[in-house]
Amino acid sequence: MLVGAGNRRRGLVQVTLLVAALAGCSQAADDGTGARASASAKATAAGTGVRSGGSIGAAGSACALPVTFDLAEDWTAEAVEEPPRQGPVALVCEVDAKPAGHIGFLRVWTGAPGADDARTVLKGFMAAETGATKARYSEFTAGALTGVEVEYLYKTQYDDAPKPERALAVTTPRGPVVVHLGGLDTGEHEAMLPAYELAKRSLKA
Repeated sequence: MLVGAGNRRRGLVQVTLLVAALAGCSQAADDGTGARASASAKATAAGTGVRSGGSIGAAGSACALPVTFDLAEDWTAEAVEEPPRQGPVALVCEVDAKPAGHIGFLRVWTGAPGADDARTVLKGFMAAETGATKARYSEFTAGALTGVEVEYLYKTQYDDAPKPERALAVTTPRGPVVVHLGGLDTGEHEAMLPAYELAKRSLKA
């Protein structure tokens, strides 16, 4: 059951479009910073790697979670005070890419401990992802953790065309965790993939 997440999605889309418009105006008047940020995004997306800017998940970090993982440099995390639910999990942490020059978030969702495996949790999450199509599931390992990942296309009434998104799920004794990567459009999603891969690769229970 999806409670509140749909409205949050629509609101964030509208806010993101406004931020994008303002950012475009700002970059048009700068001294080349926008061009350098664009070149940097292309280089990162081409696979040159991304540097870690610390980690979240441990007690005392911006978001206390059942797992820890590395954040890409300049990305900033903030706990969600009134978590909406999506399927079996609730949104508890948002990692913002704007300080690193991108428009999008890594969002972390957690749930209560139970018997469901990672695939069941992720499919429950996706069942409430209205607008998702062409979902492809695969397994992955990160250290001692084994999880399931999904790649899919997502479209709302605000999008001109479907855009790629990804999510992964793992289970821990403290409950399941879903990490989701969206993005304003296909270009932003691809530019942020190295940060998502860093989070996936560094996951620890």
